Amino acid sequence: MSKYRTHNCNELTKKDTGDSVILSGWINKKRDHGNLLFIDLRDNYGITQCIIDKENSHFEKMEKLQLETVIKINGKVIRRSDDSTNKELNTGDIEVSIDSFEMLGVCKELPLPIFSNQEYAEEIRLKYRFLDLRRKKIHENIILRSKVISFIRNEMNKLGFLEFQTPILTSSSPEGARDFLVPSRLNPGKFYALPQAPQQFKQLVMVSGFDKYFQIAPCFRDEDARADRSPGEFYQLDLEMSFVEQEDIFNVVEKLFVNTFKKFSSKKLLFNKFPRITYKETMLKYGSDKPDLRNPLIINDITEFFLREDVSFEIFKKLVNSGSNVRCIVTKNTKDKPRSFFDNIDQWAKEQGASGLAYFTIEKEKSIFAKGPIGKFFSKESLEEMMSKTGAEIGDSIFLACDKPVELEKITSLARDKIAKDLNLIDENVFAFCWIVDYPMFEIDEFTNKIKFSHNPFSMPQGDKNKINYEKPLEILAYQYDIVCNGIELSSGAIRNHIPELMYKLFNIAGYSKIDVEKKFSGMINALSYGAPPHGGIAPGIDRIIMLLANEKNIREVTMFPMNQNAQDLMMNAPSGVSESQLKELNLSLKTKE
Repeated sequence: MSKYRTHNCNELTKKDTGDSVILSGWINKKRDHGNLLFIDLRDNYGITQCIIDKENSHFEKMEKLQLETVIKINGKVIRRSDDSTNKELNTGDIEVSIDSFEMLGVCKELPLPIFSNQEYAEEIRLKYRFLDLRRKKIHENIILRSKVISFIRNEMNKLGFLEFQTPILTSSSPEGARDFLVPSRLNPGKFYALPQAPQQFKQLVMVSGFDKYFQIAPCFRDEDARADRSPGEFYQLDLEMSFVEQEDIFNVVEKLFVNTFKKFSSKKLLFNKFPRITYKETMLKYGSDKPDLRNPLIINDITEFFLREDVSFEIFKKLVNSGSNVRCIVTKNTKDKPRSFFDNIDQWAKEQGASGLAYFTIEKEKSIFAKGPIGKFFSKESLEEMMSKTGAEIGDSIFLACDKPVELEKITSLARDKIAKDLNLIDENVFAFCWIVDYPMFEIDEFTNKIKFSHNPFSMPQGDKNKINYEKPLEILAYQYDIVCNGIELSSGAIRNHIPELMYKLFNIAGYSKIDVEKKFSGMINALSYGAPPHGGIAPGIDRIIMLLANEKNIREVTMFPMNQNAQDLMMNAPSGVSESQLKELNLSLKTKE
């Protein structure tokens, strides 16, 4: 028995009635009824209601205690009356009558209440994160995080994976986000980089003859914060396998995710076998490579209809003739929606920077016709053929957008989500996973107009390696894939390029000479030259997995000690300045910004 407690604050039940016990914890709530003081004592495990009456010599001292003071109480377990039990607590059938208490930790005036679910400013929450973490919801999120990571580790072991740790201090790597750099004291003027991911190392693990590797890996990227991405650092389930094809990776990850999400959530899985959607298909049907498959709305390309003589919508026809496309979204049974529903969506699209969303509703009296601002521009025959292509029926409405492909994908993707939410079409009690496959190996950089890698530069191109047409690099597809759930990208992965000569050719397309590759990736190229197996992997984000399981919208709600939007740790005052002696030891000097 510990001198601080005989039981945790979630353990005592009716069977303990009459026992003398010791409990320790934080004062969660106090209720003073004059002659009787009720104290809810909280620890990591739960809450026990404790009572002390005015006749007790400790009453006045306990009455003055600040909430969140840490105390130890000695007392006796008593049954609650039937009408005073609390079914929400494991200990709700009993209470502890306090004989004596000892203060273990004083508490100053609180900057935010612990027992309240009231939202507080991020600055307060992060500055006093140790208090914020005591609050029930976020405390449970962090416990969930621990349990999920432990479960994943066990599952990976069952699947035959070995856990290894890869270096934190490494070399800077191109083709990614900004590195965090660490100056080397022993090598003046040179820097380590914190790993954006253990990409090269996990491939080297495969070259070293290990068959299945995994790691709950810390990753560091100097990039801006988003709701689903922490600034600075995050964790991922890094895994790699030898002698595998793409489908082998999928089978492992699907088994892991199905088991994990069924274990830790009551939500249903829409698919136990995750759909495979090509990049080309997802950009057409959903306008995004992160589609939310809970949303039933599909985007259709109807550009061809604006080349017909019996469609007279001249604004779109002129845009189509100058290289724009037209895509549409069909909404089912919306003919009775008020005009304001359609106009609000059109206005919303303009607020997103688009020219708006045209619309009409398909109706029928003697024959089919289109009702709405642009309905008069479509013949009966064009409407019938459009219905056949899009699956639209009488009573459905069609929203249309016209623009160049990139902008068109952006607005139709946003519109698909907006319309589905307005029509309440998304089932929040479902997880819908999918794979996005067949990514292009290369893309055009929108700023430099030069060819660059679209995803991971170490990926294997598809097809016969001796028949790849390097003269048409934008047509080369790669064995690259993303896993997406409910519109959130959880990870990218790939079958790796383990053939040095092929790597030189592909990097050359992206503007790297053979010397560049050997200089920047010397460890990797050298290793691949000594008998490398075919291998591949993926690295799902731990933080985003926990976000989904905890039903949170912001990654800070599932991260123990996150930074703010400006990549600052308000609690520990980081980043901070360093002394002149530290800079001198590192052979560094600071240049004052003008």
